[in-house]
Amino acid sequence: MKIELAESLGFCFGVKRAIEIAEAHKGSKTYGPLIHNKDEINRLKEGFGISLVQSLDEIAPKEEVVIRTHGIPKEELEILRSQYNRIIDATCPFVTTPQQIVEKMSNEGYDIVIFGDRNHPEIRGVVSYAKEPETAHIVLTPEEAEGLVTRSKVAVVSQTTKKPEDFAKIVNVLLNRCKEVRVFNTICNATFENQDAAAKLAKRADVMIVIGGKHSSNTKQLHTICERYCKESYLVENENELQKTWFKDKALCGISAGASTPDWIVQKVIARIRELSA
Repeated sequence: MKIELAESLGFCFGVKRAIEIAEAHKGSKTYGPLIHNKDEINRLKEGFGISLVQSLDEIAPKEEVVIRTHGIPKEELEILRSQYNRIIDATCPFVTTPQQIVEKMSNEGYDIVIFGDRNHPEIRGVVSYAKEPETAHIVLTPEEAEGLVTRSKVAVVSQTTKKPEDFAKIVNVLLNRCKEVRVFNTICNATFENQDAAAKLAKRADVMIVIGGKHSSNTKQLHTICERYCKESYLVENENELQKTWFKDKALCGISAGASTPDWIVQKVIARIRELSA
């Protein structure tokens, strides 16, 4: 069986940057998971003494704190700064962009519409930059956008890992309902590249393996895209989840990986697939 990697896969710019920042600050704490990959987080813990905390109560004043790639709510960042903590901001620049847009447009009197998952940490951070909470609306479907009650001026941003065609559907609904719509395409280019490469490979593959965290939005979307073109598509976090039956009588196994998946995990998966398909 032949194994082929998607032309674009794995670590994006923002994740690479965050990992490098964390490695340069041994013994620090990350507020929330730095990225959505538990194996990589464990590597940072074991090799660099990077501990994970989920609550502000777990952070003592003046401690060194690394802000997660997905960012945190504005009010929590202000609390950390007020405690004289040393803040190392590993928020991806592609995430800080919609934060800044929301703050600016909200101050200019626009209602904010955010296309994304309400419970995703990135979205919780972005929505916190609205001047007034009641003027910020989070939607995931065109139907939700249809039901919004907004002012006549609306500014729209997207979660960085969403699909452009889905964002366009939200925008089209708002264009038909509002007098003025300011659209900011805040979807990350790495998302386009990984998704397009995965789709291209899935169309030819007999089986697709998508590697990444089960809680990673961009990884789950890669899996969904692969399933569209290759029925036998599987999402795994590491080599231990692979099953021998997946590769029986297959000629081509395609591999894609989420933006938070390090190459060392990809290589372990490839090695295990070779063992199982031998």
